[in-house]
Amino acid sequence: MKIKYLTAFVASAVLSVGVASLPTIFSPAQANPCAAEVENPCAAVDPCAANPCAAVDPCAANPCAADPCAADPCAANPCAGADVVTAAEPPHPEVYIESSSDLAIRGADPVAYFTMGEAVAGLPQYEYEWNGATWRFSSAANKEAFKAEPEAFAPAYGGYCAKAMSEGNVASVDPRAWKIVDGKLYLNYSQDVQDQWVQDIPGNIEKADAMWPSVLTEKTFYENQVSWAE
Repeated sequence: MKIKYLTAFVASAVLSVGVASLPTIFSPAQANPCAAEVENPCAAVDPCAANPCAAVDPCAANPCAADPCAADPCAANPCAGADVVTAAEPPHPEVYIESSSDLAIRGADPVAYFTMGEAVAGLPQYEYEWNGATWRFSSAANKEAFKAEPEAFAPAYGGYCAKAMSEGNVASVDPRAWKIVDGKLYLNYSQDVQDQWVQDIPGNIEKADAMWPSVLTEKTFYENQVSWAE
């Protein structure tokens, strides 16, 4: 794929860290080459050489950086903070349902994009079942508006990433990466991915329309973890 959800998928690897053996006689400063007194305890050594701070060489494979030695090789987990991406084989439901919440578009209120111009988290007391998914709304009025005309407010491609769809792929979305085009709501995997999508909106929509919905029965679905409403 061309977009970052596959890079994030690779970045879910975790490196284990231990302590290398030391001489019998040493000073307190030498006792622990990873001691907190030094801002970067590995600064004096080549970070791509044998690493005294770990049982394995953390520079051997670091999927979290373009330069595998860019991160502190003494860090416990050089992949901390990286996307954790899960994959699911087809077929997939017509509406993107977040695996952790069982909610359409991660619980975002689809009507609020049109009425408030922003991503708004729906509330448990305002839920509605439509097209095989549970949708949440931030108010009773928004729920009723959706019930009256769900196709007018539901996002394109069932709420799956519009950029991924244009490439014949299936991916989750960040509700904050959105845009309304010609009265239709489009969502994307992340803001970075949306920045790519907006470079050719008409062309990407045309490509995605040609892919939808056949890709749901053909392609692997990728979903990352997003705490968007915090």
